[in-house]
Amino acid sequence: MTPTTAQQTAVPTALRAAEPGARFRDLLAAEWIKLWSLRSLSWALGVSALVIIAINISAAVADHHNWPTYDEGIRALFVPIWAMRDAFTTGACMVLMLATGSIGALTIVGEYGTGQIRTTFAAVPARRSVLAAKTAVVTAVMLVYGTVVAGISFGVTQAVLSGRDIGLSLDHPGALRAVAASALLAPVCALVGMGLGALIRHTATTLVVFTGVLLLLPFLLDDRHRWSSAVLHALPRSAWERLVQMGDPFGSTPYPATLSGSWIVYAAWPLAAVAVALVAVRRHDL
Repeated sequence: MTPTTAQQTAVPTALRAAEPGARFRDLLAAEWIKLWSLRSLSWALGVSALVIIAINISAAVADHHNWPTYDEGIRALFVPIWAMRDAFTTGACMVLMLATGSIGALTIVGEYGTGQIRTTFAAVPARRSVLAAKTAVVTAVMLVYGTVVAGISFGVTQAVLSGRDIGLSLDHPGALRAVAASALLAPVCALVGMGLGALIRHTATTLVVFTGVLLLLPFLLDDRHRWSSAVLHALPRSAWERLVQMGDPFGSTPYPATLSGSWIVYAAWPLAAVAVALVAVRRHDL
């Protein structure tokens, strides 16, 4: 007696049903492999880190060289305000944001572009678990990257400034907060990039939107009006500037940002980005 077609179909179906689901640690391993398989990821991380650190060191070296020419007004404000600004310059911040946001976007846009996302979801239909694993891996890698870059920037720049006895130590009030904020900026921007990438699914458009909102929009706003300051303080770059700020060299502003509000911004953006990514991958057709 030969088995019927229905019986033949039922056998592999039953075998597939009996197979254990993918464990979360297996998903983490898969996402780790996919992340490091991105073309030139190592180069992107290494080169961007060198550029960021070089910008900050250049600022410290310039102040070390020009210190004898500074008047008493500048010297009075230099420690701790300008010493910390040498460690974490605005230019270096923008490079870090662009680099990490781009990498975060590519972690998911790249899969859509190559069609690998279909294979991933065919193997693991639980899209929420896949996105959770990707989020965990991206967060961990970017946190290490940000910590290394922020730690080296602070340590080297303050060592340079110490040659003039104007360097800061990590136990100076506010110094650890500034280093932590600079380190956390990397995973924050990477997750925002990932969320935009899941929503837009096009590399160039994702990077344009990321650059426009997170990097360029702050230049169009100010804190002299309530509505403008509210939008400005809700952006990650402005939150970072408040967290690394040591005093206010230009006097108080009508609507200043608060430390607690800036930390909330740091938490809200990546959480919102992951929520957007989750909705996008669950509702979009592949």
